Amino acid sequence: MIVAFQGVKGAYSEDAVFSWNAEAVTLECPEFVDLFDAVRSGRADAGMLPVENSIEGSVTSANDLLFRSDLKVVGEVMVNIRHCLIGHPEAELDDIKIVYSHPQALAQCRDLLNSHPEWQKVPAFDTAGSVRMIKERGSREEAAIASRRAASTYGMKVLMEDVQSVRNNITRFFVLSRQASSERGNKTALAFTTKNQPGALFECLKAFASHDVNITKLESRPWHGRTWEYVFYLDLDGDARDQKVAEALSALGESASCVRIFGSFTKAVQPSIGP
Repeated sequence: MIVAFQGVKGAYSEDAVFSWNAEAVTLECPEFVDLFDAVRSGRADAGMLPVENSIEGSVTSANDLLFRSDLKVVGEVMVNIRHCLIGHPEAELDDIKIVYSHPQALAQCRDLLNSHPEWQKVPAFDTAGSVRMIKERGSREEAAIASRRAASTYGMKVLMEDVQSVRNNITRFFVLSRQASSERGNKTALAFTTKNQPGALFECLKAFASHDVNITKLESRPWHGRTWEYVFYLDLDGDARDQKVAEALSALGESASCVRIFGSFTKAVQPSIGP
């Protein structure tokens, strides 16, 4: 199975791929849109899309693409994010002057970075890509924040381990496919938009309360291309084919202006925090 992910070898998204399918062949994609294109075109059998981090919140660009796509969510994966400060094999901590990483990773390590005001902090394409970049540049004054596996992938040195500010740092991923899963799950992800009238959101949410369906996540995002209109992203317990869930979704369809069911799947097991 070929699974597409955004980033380069050693990225946390690739960790998520191997957590879901240890035998998968991974396909690097420069941007999220390339991941969607790879799955849609058949160049990949599935895609691994990060949708939420327990510290920094939703990955907004990924969720926006999901809403506009016809791909289905068939699985969920959670990865424990354990950042390392990574440098050249001959580098020491005192050599470091510049630190690169994805903006979210820099934010997740703010305590370490704030304790070193002499370091220049530079946002980069992604975590593992930052490691590859400093390897190619060859300066011992440059470091990157990424995973231990990224350091191993590119033959670099871990200068500090577990440098994230919050110990319980987890990223949630959706597994994307061209076809919905035929297996029943215990969780469903969807999005909807409301009609422009008083009480519209209440009527939509009432559909779930009236049918005893538990909502586990609710978030609003601007509707791309429609000024001051919003999309509500929702996760709920149960499979869309379960009777009470199906009835709730039918009632939602009568109240909402648009409903997009991403898919039903098995809830991910939350990873242990580790030592």
